[in-house]
Amino acid sequence: MSHTHWKLLPPAGPPFAIAGVHPLVAQLLHNRGISEPSQVEAFLSADKRLEVDPFLLPDMHQAVSRTYQALLSGEEIAIYGDFDADGITATALLVQGLSELGGRVIPYIPHRLSEGYGLQVAALEKLRKQGVSLIITVDTGITALVEAKKAQRMGIDIVITDHHLPLGSLPSARAVVNPKRSDSVYGSTELAGVGVAFKFLQALIKGSGREQLVDRSLDLVALGTVADMVPLVGENRYWVKCGLELLNSTERLGLQEMMRYAGLEPGNLDTESISWKLGPRLNAAGRLDDATTSYQLLVTEDPQEASSLASELEEKNAKRRRLTDELLSKAREEIIAAGVDLPLLMAGDKDYPPGVMGLVAGRLAEEFYRPVVLFRPGPETCRGSGRSIPEFDLMAALEDCQDLLSNFGGHTKAAGFSLPTDNLPHLRERLFKLAQDQLAGLDLRPHIDIDAEVLLSIFARETFEKIQQLAPFGRGNPLPTFVSRQVEVVDQRQIGSKNEHVRLKLKQQGIVWDAIGFGLGNLAQEITPRLDIVYNLSADHWKGKERLQLNLLDFAPAD
Repeated sequence: MSHTHWKLLPPAGPPFAIAGVHPLVAQLLHNRGISEPSQVEAFLSADKRLEVDPFLLPDMHQAVSRTYQALLSGEEIAIYGDFDADGITATALLVQGLSELGGRVIPYIPHRLSEGYGLQVAALEKLRKQGVSLIITVDTGITALVEAKKAQRMGIDIVITDHHLPLGSLPSARAVVNPKRSDSVYGSTELAGVGVAFKFLQALIKGSGREQLVDRSLDLVALGTVADMVPLVGENRYWVKCGLELLNSTERLGLQEMMRYAGLEPGNLDTESISWKLGPRLNAAGRLDDATTSYQLLVTEDPQEASSLASELEEKNAKRRRLTDELLSKAREEIIAAGVDLPLLMAGDKDYPPGVMGLVAGRLAEEFYRPVVLFRPGPETCRGSGRSIPEFDLMAALEDCQDLLSNFGGHTKAAGFSLPTDNLPHLRERLFKLAQDQLAGLDLRPHIDIDAEVLLSIFARETFEKIQQLAPFGRGNPLPTFVSRQVEVVDQRQIGSKNEHVRLKLKQQGIVWDAIGFGLGNLAQEITPRLDIVYNLSADHWKGKERLQLNLLDFAPAD
């Protein structure tokens, strides 16, 4: 039996045969919603035609007008960002962009431990004392109803650029630029925070003849967009494609050093390089304490500082991994002791490190396929972070509990919150009830969408290259997934420091393939002489050579 639901997507059928397009590529396009042959060229080209007029975003005219007023009168402007990779790249993008327009601009990224997420009144007071009269938020601010009013009373104007879900009412700011506003006519709601910041910079420069200034920052857009896991369709697809080209020949000294530490070769970077190597390193500083290290790494022009900052981030990332592993073990024990058949899983302790609670909640949500909420109770205030599954809207659940919360924000499957510690038992009870009502009767197992059932022999070299035309891959345009049946196991061994992975040699029609199953080591005893396998195809770069291998996602004994 397979360990997940295998959902084989229906074949496209003869009407979808496209002249000049490989049949397998046509099937992949069909699976991604490209249902008309006329859409194919635009999708595969992924060029500037995918971009949308920035002034279609709500309040963009007001945001641009207030910002130009500040630029022309020499006001002190602060870019107030979040402490994750999305917020850090967005902060760097706008600080550099407004500086090149002649602005007096400073970055402000709150300290995770001493200040916490989002706009903070103490930070507003600090910025006011520094003479700041305009704050532009990036990747944050949409739920800061109280803070925006206090800023108004202090004489600070706020322009909010954000992509998180708004509450029932909007903050009283000079402008609230957010594609998820209910009155938005923009079309796409799925921009990252750095994507919204990029559209804002685009709007500022539109018609000035300085568009090249904006396009130079697409490397930052690619980093933040992929790290924040927004769908890689439409504009996001175009930006990431262009951004990867810039990253592969980056002139940013800090990124060059970080790539060196991560063992990445310029020229071979793809979306997975960001997801697994660059994104976690950029996130590491903000997860542990102060994200300024990551911000500075993106903007430094000093080779010595670049090397020092990359080294510091490497150390912080190693510490982040250690803390993640420790918390994963501790939270898993607590969850198992309470019972994993509950509709929603919660665990908490005053020693839980807040910076990695979201990461660990995500891992546990994957493992147990339940919404998971981790929390750290303090004497007066409790902070929490949750990750969910597609069947349960976590942000909507928190909105139903907002009378118990001090603040909260996020997306349908990832959110954070704080509340008075005394309210924690009531929150737990209410979240359990909401999950119980919504998930009752569902078979809660993860599923894998499979693009096509194929023989391994279909992947001749040119076929793989044709499939790569669909890149960049990510959410919304996933790495193509295939199933092959009756594959013979020639060799198997467990690898990794804890035997957590499995490496196989698989044979079909006389051809032997290398395959690796990351995280499948605990299933090694279930491997039989013949398997049905679900996998992605990837190019493995090793010592300057490239070879194709299968990345196993699941397997089952062949019938």
